[in-house]
Amino acid sequence: MSASYKKLWKILIDRDMNKSDLIQKANITSNIVAKMGRGEDVSMESLRKICLALDCEIGDIMELNIKETKDNK
Repeated sequence: MSASYKKLWKILIDRDMNKSDLIQKANITSNIVAKMGRGEDVSMESLRKICLALDCEIGDIMELNIKETKDNK
């Protein structure tokens, strides 16, 4: 199972924000954003900070690719 943060990148585009803006507004590190860019797991604390900064729900910024896990079995 992998995470997809495509929804987050779309929100940033829609709000005319870049990743640096997100880092500052959510008070997260560039390493977290880099991990998200690679579809890696990040902590719930980081996701919470992003949701608070963007005033959205977790489902608005990410989704889990469950099908990958089923295909690998």
